[in-house]
Amino acid sequence: MAAASITRLQILSSSSSSLSPIKIIKRSSAFLSKNRPIYNHYHHRSSKFHTTLCCSTSNSSRTLENGSIVGDLLDYLNESWTQFHATAEAKRQLIDAGFDLLNENEEWELKPGGRYFFTRNMSCLVAFAIGEKYSVGNGFHVIAAHTDSPCLKLKPRSASSRSSYLMVNVQTYGSGLWHTWFDRDLSVAGRVIVRGSDGSFLHKLVKIKRPLLRIPTLAIHLDRTINKDGFKPNLETHLIPLLATKSEEASSETKETNTESSKAVHHPLLIQVLSDELSCSIDDIVSLELNVCDTQPSCLGGGNNEFIFSGRLDNLASSYCALRALIDSCEASSDLSNDTAVRMVALFDNEEVGSGSVQGAGAPTMFQAMKRIAGCLAHNNVNEGAIERAIRQSFLVSADMAHGVHPNFMEKHEEHHRPEMQKGLVIKHNANQRYATSGVTAFLFKEVGKMHNLPSQEFVVRNDMGCGSTIGPILASGAGIRTVDCGIPQLSMHSVREICAKEDVDIAYKYFKAFFQNFSSIDKKLQVD
Repeated sequence: MAAASITRLQILSSSSSSLSPIKIIKRSSAFLSKNRPIYNHYHHRSSKFHTTLCCSTSNSSRTLENGSIVGDLLDYLNESWTQFHATAEAKRQLIDAGFDLLNENEEWELKPGGRYFFTRNMSCLVAFAIGEKYSVGNGFHVIAAHTDSPCLKLKPRSASSRSSYLMVNVQTYGSGLWHTWFDRDLSVAGRVIVRGSDGSFLHKLVKIKRPLLRIPTLAIHLDRTINKDGFKPNLETHLIPLLATKSEEASSETKETNTESSKAVHHPLLIQVLSDELSCSIDDIVSLELNVCDTQPSCLGGGNNEFIFSGRLDNLASSYCALRALIDSCEASSDLSNDTAVRMVALFDNEEVGSGSVQGAGAPTMFQAMKRIAGCLAHNNVNEGAIERAIRQSFLVSADMAHGVHPNFMEKHEEHHRPEMQKGLVIKHNANQRYATSGVTAFLFKEVGKMHNLPSQEFVVRNDMGCGSTIGPILASGAGIRTVDCGIPQLSMHSVREICAKEDVDIAYKYFKAFFQNFSSIDKKLQVD
C-alpha cells in the first residue's frame, strides 16, 4: 500500500489472516435479539452463529446515529496502529469529504470557501477550511492534537537470538507503562521503503494483523518475591519480544546474508513476513520503520457499554474528534458562507518525546501554513503586519487526553479538581505554564460550551506532584497564539490498553464543532488589550 495512495480498501484487504473464533455461548433467541453484539471488520461475520464478545464494536459509518461518532472512532482506532496509519486514514477521510490535497513543495492556489490539507512525513497533517468572508489579517481557529503514542519501536539492528529463540530488539518510545506490554499478543506495523521495478523507491505502509510477537513474563516459581517487591523489569534486557524458535535453516540463512542488506540487521523470517504482506521481493525491502503494536481491537465495554477500551486513545481520540469536527462543520456548501476566519486542524507527531522534530509541534509547520494561506489569499500582496494581526486574532485549542480521577487512587488528584468520566471535556490549568490555559482563554472556550449546553470540568495537578505537558505551550510560545489546553478524561494513560467514556467522545466532538462554528461571534464580545 503506497502511502501516497493508501485507501481503506487496501488496508482492510491487505491481510489474509483473521481473528480466532471466540467461544460460542448459547443464549435464548429473545436474549440474542436484544443483546446481539455489533461487529466491525476485524471480527468474524456469520449468519449461522451468534457469538458473545467481551466487548462490542461498531460498524463504520459516516451517518451519525443519535449524533454519536463513537462507532467511527472505533474504526479509526482499529485502522491507526501507528502514527503513519493514523495520518493516512485521516487523509483518506479528508479526500472523501472533498478536501483538496496540497503539496508543501509546490505553489498553492487557494480561494475563500475552499477546503485543503497537506501531510508531512505521513505522520503530521494540517487541514483547513477558509471562510468565504475571510480577509487577510483575520484569525485562524485551530484545534491541535498528536498522532503518536508511547510504544516499542524496532532498533535499526533488531535481529538477535537467545537460547533457541529469535528475538527482536526494540527501543522504548515515550513514557509508557511498559509492564502492561508483557503477555500481550503483539505484532508490527509502520512503513517500509521498497525498491520499485524502475529503480525508484516507494513509501509503503504495512500492518501485520496476526499476533507475531510476545514478551513473556517470568513464572512466579522463578521469581517468588515479585508480588511483594513489585514487577521491575530491566527495559534493555527483559523487554525483548520473542519472534520464533530458531531453526538450523534460519541459522544458516543468517550466516549467508549480506551484512549490508536489511535481511542482515533484521531476521530473515521477519523480512519474509513483511514481503508476503506487501507482495514484494524480500530483496526489494531496503528500509524499515516499525512499531510494535497490540493486536487486540478497540471496542466498547462496561456493564452498559459506556466505556471504550483501546490502545492509543492518547491521543488518537482527540485527533479524530478534531478531524471530524472540521469535516462536519463545513460539510454543506453554506457552512462557510458567513465565516470570516480560517478553520484549521493540526495533527503532529512526536509529542510523546518532546515534539522536537520536523513533523512535531516544535517545527514551524503550523505558522508556515498560516503565512502561506494569508499570502496566497492576498495574492502575495500582504500588507504590513497582516500575518502578525492574524496571529493575534487567532485561537488554538490544544486537545490532549486528560487524567480522570482513579477510583482506587483518588488521593493522586487535587481534592477540588477531580475530573470524572462522562462529565465532559477537561480544561487544564497550571500556574507554571505546563499547560497554556489562561483565565481569558478558559473563559472563551467555556462560553462555546455554554452556547450548546456542553459540560466541562477543570484540572489542576497537586502541588506535591510534577505536571505533564502538551503541545499547547510549545505552539503558544512559538507562534504567539492564544491557547487553551483541554482533553477527554481517561484512565490507564500510557498503558498498552486505555479506557475512556464514549459519552465524553461525543461531547468533545460537539464541543470542537461548536468551536469552529461559533467562536468568532464569542471572541468579538471580549476586549482585553
